[in-house]
Amino acid sequence: MATSETILEVNDENFAGEVEENAGLSMVDFWATWCGPCRIVAPVVEELADEYHEKGLKVGKLDVDASPQTSAKYGIRSIPSILFFKDGEVVDKVIGAVPRQHLEEKIQQHLG
Repeated sequence: MATSETILEVNDENFAGEVEENAGLSMVDFWATWCGPCRIVAPVVEELADEYHEKGLKVGKLDVDASPQTSAKYGIRSIPSILFFKDGEVVDKVIGAVPRQHLEEKIQQHLG
């Protein structure tokens, strides 16, 4: 579960409204409770959500086990997968537990 107040829990029911219809940049962390690498990347996602919230970044976390339709729609086969959406369209994807700098570069690239 996300602990940051700047992270939105997204699921099959609210994904369209929160991410696909969002004007601007959204970063969605596709994860699962049993996934070790997901737990490694989670604090990094939370830090980035806090730091970039004021700059217009919307961050969501989607539990792939609880939301199989959205996971299938976006072809999530490995987790963690972090997808970047700009105005509702996927513009980038990062798979696996990557260093913070890698995610931050993607955010800066797409926010600009």
